[in-house]
Amino acid sequence: MKKKYVVQLSDSERATLERVIKTVDGSGQKIRRAHILLKADINGPGWTDKEIAEAFMCRTRTVENVRERFFNQGFQLALHGQPRTHTPRPKKLDGKQEAQVIALRLGDAPEGFNSWSLRLWADKVVELGIVESVSPETLRQTLKQTR
Repeated sequence: MKKKYVVQLSDSERATLERVIKTVDGSGQKIRRAHILLKADINGPGWTDKEIAEAFMCRTRTVENVRERFFNQGFQLALHGQPRTHTPRPKKLDGKQEAQVIALRLGDAPEGFNSWSLRLWADKVVELGIVESVSPETLRQTLKQTR
């Protein structure tokens, strides 16, 4: 079967990959990608995706992805992978709501209870209309931040 994404490495790219492997330069994923690219090179061994996957204990889809990334996005991205983008989640409670929640927690527990449980606290916060809905975990994290 003819490959859609063919890996054809230059001499400098091949030397870079061999250096990464020999010096164990980088993460395990980077080293695995280097092995995959070297074995997939049509001017080198030219192994099949299945042979590469078996040799380096990964899925054939991983090999296909590395080939595709090399073909479409270039050598550097194929070797180093996609940079991760971290977007923090927005806070569930604003400052005013946090203050109300903490003030409630510092007050006396409801009648019949010795102390506030997270679930009891979350139910009371919703009952008082401070927020529309909230999980006990959100309240736990809010309380943890204030200590």
